[in-house]
Amino acid sequence: MTDPIASRGTETIVLTGADLTIADVEAVARQGVRAVLDEAARARMQESRDVIERLVAAGEVVYGVTTGFGDLADARRLQQNLLMSHAAGVGAPLDREIVRAMLLLRANTLALGHSGCRPAIVDGLLALLEKGVHPVVPSQGSVGASGDLAPLAHLALPLIGRGRVELAGQVVPSLVALREVGLEPLVLEAKEGLALLNGTQLMTAIGALLLADADRLTQTASVAAAMSVEALLGTDVAFAAPYQLARPHPGQIAVASELRHLLRDSSLQASHKDDSHKVQDPYSLRCVPQVHGAVRDALDHLRRVLDIEMNSATDNPLVFPEGGAVSEAALATGGGMVISGGNFHGEPVALALDFAKLAIAEIGAISERRTALLLDARLNGGLPAFLAPASGLDSGMMIYQYTAAALASENKVLVHPASADSVPTSANQEDHVSMGPIAARHGRTVLGHVEKILAIELIVAAQALDFRLGLPATAGARPGAGVAEAHATIRATIAHLDADREPGPDLVAATELVHGGTLAGLAKAAR
Repeated sequence: MTDPIASRGTETIVLTGADLTIADVEAVARQGVRAVLDEAARARMQESRDVIERLVAAGEVVYGVTTGFGDLADARRLQQNLLMSHAAGVGAPLDREIVRAMLLLRANTLALGHSGCRPAIVDGLLALLEKGVHPVVPSQGSVGASGDLAPLAHLALPLIGRGRVELAGQVVPSLVALREVGLEPLVLEAKEGLALLNGTQLMTAIGALLLADADRLTQTASVAAAMSVEALLGTDVAFAAPYQLARPHPGQIAVASELRHLLRDSSLQASHKDDSHKVQDPYSLRCVPQVHGAVRDALDHLRRVLDIEMNSATDNPLVFPEGGAVSEAALATGGGMVISGGNFHGEPVALALDFAKLAIAEIGAISERRTALLLDARLNGGLPAFLAPASGLDSGMMIYQYTAAALASENKVLVHPASADSVPTSANQEDHVSMGPIAARHGRTVLGHVEKILAIELIVAAQALDFRLGLPATAGARPGAGVAEAHATIRATIAHLDADREPGPDLVAATELVHGGTLAGLAKAAR
């Protein structure tokens, strides 16, 4: 068997624990880029491991290190039991790209050298990535506060030859896959089970890939909005730079700049500059910088949180080999070198994900309104009702807006903040939890809905532009350069609707344009 993920050339990402980026996560998760452990990080990990082994040898009482077992055999059995007993996830398996992102993020947090595990553990995680051995991780079962315990247990089981994995598209027992690719199961030593279990890598992995997709989505949203502005004879006056600088939110300024870039050299704009009916446009056109821009700013907050979280020690307890982190007399700290706390709590990520999914839904909400304008003969500036090619015989694109409305409405349910809830666990020891994984999964669903809503707007706006450019009043006019290029790109894939046909293939093709970021670069060129 071979892993169908194709590695991107000879590129390699070196894990230091401190400088992993969203782009790195996407490269490894989706493009098969290789990751290796930095040698300085390897040395830090070994220094931390030496502390653990000294404490075990001395028989000191330290939570997570020497509690719960007597001899070395018991220590090993406990670590294995921790992984097996915590692998209680349910639901559909996570997508392969999420599992790959989790493996990378787990390796990176251990590379910081605060977890007390051997470098061999990180080598094992990275070997799974390199060989294409992807643990089967159920999507449900984490409350996001002793970390993502159940998902991380499923992620780690293959290291010890247990659980199931996906290899070359087939789900097989882990031992079978390890033999197939030439890997040996590990025997976990003291502390290593906890080092693999505690952490926020599920919610962070989903969040990182969500953000990568959302960046392309928001740029594509600028393209869709600019197309609708042109098709509806909207004015670009409201996008003027001095006006935007009077309220200088970074996202607002960026979106307005993209709109101006997309609408540049538009003779269609010039054809109605002095038309009194265009003094003010509906908010879904006029307020695109303000609404889309606020979404950008919310996503930038998620970016700041993830940049920190991806490069943080999130398991428990943490080891500080240099000592002096707390008083040497503090109970169960191994002389001030081991601290048990709550870095595994997902609240920072959960809140940011809830904010992000709400923001992303707003892109869909305002896009659906622009689609409705394009299809309404009372509001679309003289275009046919529902953009139908033959009134009375064809329904045109009427039903497209129904689908957009249904998706936008479903998003209103999904954006309820998961982090607002908490159900105590572990006999009330873990009495406040983040529910960050739920926020992450819902955010991913919301983004998928918005991709489809934007795809609908692009199809409808392209149809509207076809009609607009054929009307006597605007015959010979040209839309903005960016809009014209977007229109041509869509028409290269999706034909004009000359008569009613099944919308399914067009919707799939347009959604692929959105998800793949094909149109996003047209807006990005403004930067």
